[in-house]
Amino acid sequence: MLKKSIFLSTLVLSVLFLSQLSYAQEAPKASPFKSTSAEVNGKTVTIEYSAPSKKDRKIWGGLVPYGKVWRTGANEATTLEVSADVKVAGKDLKKGKYAIFTIPNQDKWTVIINKNPNQWGAYSYKEAENLFSFEVKPKKSSLQEMFSITVSPEGLVTMAWDELKVEFTIQ
Repeated sequence: MLKKSIFLSTLVLSVLFLSQLSYAQEAPKASPFKSTSAEVNGKTVTIEYSAPSKKDRKIWGGLVPYGKVWRTGANEATTLEVSADVKVAGKDLKKGKYAIFTIPNQDKWTVIINKNPNQWGAYSYKEAENLFSFEVKPKKSSLQEMFSITVSPEGLVTMAWDELKVEFTIQ
């Protein structure tokens, strides 16, 4: 009876140890989840996305083709959540959570606010679910290895990756 108890205790401890060891050795995600948030005119603006890395790849016109809807990051669609009604690039947006898609081109980008925030990438993207879109001009920036999105307290949203950035405002 004592041997059986010792055996079971040892077995349980071994399983726990091995499960912790495998958890500790889990590789980091290639495109980690990121979140950025700011209080803009008393309203909370939160953007959640997955951040891919350049990894010596051609990004614009390569990994991210020109003229096609892009999920604006990796994995799930990038989301924008606002705690109250706001204006995005001068257009009215009601309190809620939305998807952000973009269509990159060399001379202009189309930024799309879509009413379905629960999408994997742009695979189930439907233009009929767009609330509105607007155009922004891409700008040269310093090299950024990992895609990032920031929101300033003034409401400036900056999306940057590789040697390019696009910006728009939320008020």
